[in-house]
Amino acid sequence: MTSSASVPAPKTVLVFLDPGFENGRIADSSKPQLMATDQGATRGDGVFESLLAVSGTPRKLAAHLNRLAGSARALELDVPAEDAWRRAIGTAISEFRGQAGVSGNDSREPDEVVVKLLATRGVEGAGTPSCWVQASPPPAAGRRQRETGIDVILLDRGYDSEVGERAPWLLLGAKTLSYAVNMAALRYAHHQGADDVIFTSADGRVLEGPTSTVLLAHLETSDDGAGGVRTVRRLITPQLDSGILPGTSQGALFTAAKAAGWELGYGPLVPADLYDADAVWLISSIRLLAPVNHIDGKEIGTPELRRQLTAELNELFATVG
Repeated sequence: MTSSASVPAPKTVLVFLDPGFENGRIADSSKPQLMATDQGATRGDGVFESLLAVSGTPRKLAAHLNRLAGSARALELDVPAEDAWRRAIGTAISEFRGQAGVSGNDSREPDEVVVKLLATRGVEGAGTPSCWVQASPPPAAGRRQRETGIDVILLDRGYDSEVGERAPWLLLGAKTLSYAVNMAALRYAHHQGADDVIFTSADGRVLEGPTSTVLLAHLETSDDGAGGVRTVRRLITPQLDSGILPGTSQGALFTAAKAAGWELGYGPLVPADLYDADAVWLISSIRLLAPVNHIDGKEIGTPELRRQLTAELNELFATVG
């Protein structure tokens, strides 16, 4: 087995979806690849997905491809067929893991690769989209935050919870490249000493994080009528019709939790529901399940209960393909 000391750190891999290359065209990420006039760069006019590949296998790939296609439809953007994306993804993951010196049957701890799918409207006037797959190492902060938890603040997004239906051109349910507001919110949180943000609507509803979906849980016990104790685990997320992005990780975890006997619920939620929960998480495809320790300085649940429920959900989420 190749020692880690002899293998240079892998660089980001780019694979462009190119009709002339069936499995995608590998490009040098250290050199310019995108035209300065590409509308993804000049206007943020495009869509993307981020997913995690573990030991060479992309997680929830079908869900991400479905959401990418839905986002593209919302923008009236023509993108390649699903099979072309799958082939390019396979090429990018294989190339990245090859650089990292990881074989297909490596027995070490499962390796993780961040895979991004990006599609822009292309160079202005050309009428052809620019589409590529990017493979890179996962950020160290993500692993740390899923292990130690995060502190978040609530920020008003400035829209009411019905604006998505009233103004579909705002693209609130699409994952677009226009992420300046989301990144500004995270920078504001960092200036306040927090790690992340939960957006609320102008009418006081809980929405989502800048890059994540909100989950909360309640653990309730009652007499089972036979001299024993019945424990009910309830997992809740905000309403999907409130102008938020449907979470692929939330959807997959809900499926696994339901099979394990958890009760599921969808909002509407208000901040008081977060404060009263036994545990709150921000879940996403890269950071995975990050327990929330404090919201606006108020502790959520107890450390023991947060650890217990997080461990239970992590075990369920590990079964997601």
